[in-house]
Amino acid sequence: MYNEMSDLSVRVAKTDISSDAAEKLQYKIIVEQLDFFYGDIQALFDISMNIEQNRVTALIGPSGCGKSTFIRTLNRMNETIPGTRMEGKVLLDGCDIYQDFDDPSQIRTRVGMVFQKSNPFPKSVFENVAYGLRVNGIKDRNLIAEVVEESLKRAALWDEVKDKLDNSAFTFSGGQQQRLCIARALAIRPEVILMDEPASALDPISTAKIEDLIGELRQHYTIVIVTHNMQQAARVSDHTAFFYEGKLIEDGPTKEIFTRPKKKKTEDYITGRFG
Repeated sequence: MYNEMSDLSVRVAKTDISSDAAEKLQYKIIVEQLDFFYGDIQALFDISMNIEQNRVTALIGPSGCGKSTFIRTLNRMNETIPGTRMEGKVLLDGCDIYQDFDDPSQIRTRVGMVFQKSNPFPKSVFENVAYGLRVNGIKDRNLIAEVVEESLKRAALWDEVKDKLDNSAFTFSGGQQQRLCIARALAIRPEVILMDEPASALDPISTAKIEDLIGELRQHYTIVIVTHNMQQAARVSDHTAFFYEGKLIEDGPTKEIFTRPKKKKTEDYITGRFG
């Protein structure tokens, strides 16, 4: 649609994939035998799971079970933490994101992240959304304005801020700031959006807006969301994975996980017997 935005997409090189990997491309992300360490402490143990394209996958489990660590392995965000290491594979469209890409920013352009606490930059609404475009060398003002508007619309925020684009992001509510961060992530045209408890600090009305937004975004993006809220996972996700003590206990279609879990530990957690 936009030449410069197309240039941004092709700048993120894709390597050739094996025939074995090609067979698996019904999945956007494939994780194989993943172990993760903070120094000498192992946080994730032999995680293997498939994440379907244009679906919402929810990660559930008690605090400290490895959900946030896992989601951060999907775009190499853990590499910002000194002393960490990972073993295993994370395949994005069949390519190993740890072996086939020298620059982690290539992955983070394709796999965006929305954090638990909204983190807008100390800039205007417009410049928050435009930030990633400018960092990636896009200079066309008309293009930037067009993408900013499109991203705010997709984040269901345009009508609330269209007359206040020059206002500081900090003048808006927490829910609006979180949707602004989602718009900022969308502006660079990711293929996957990772959300680490995006509504945990929000009021019920703002939470409902975020959940509605997730439902709309699944049409265009693959979404992985960490949540402690069982009802939220049941409402917004197509697929659910239950983590416990750094291990993937069970994953499957959300309806089955919540109504017919195969593992007793999953059933105990969902029914509130522990956690």
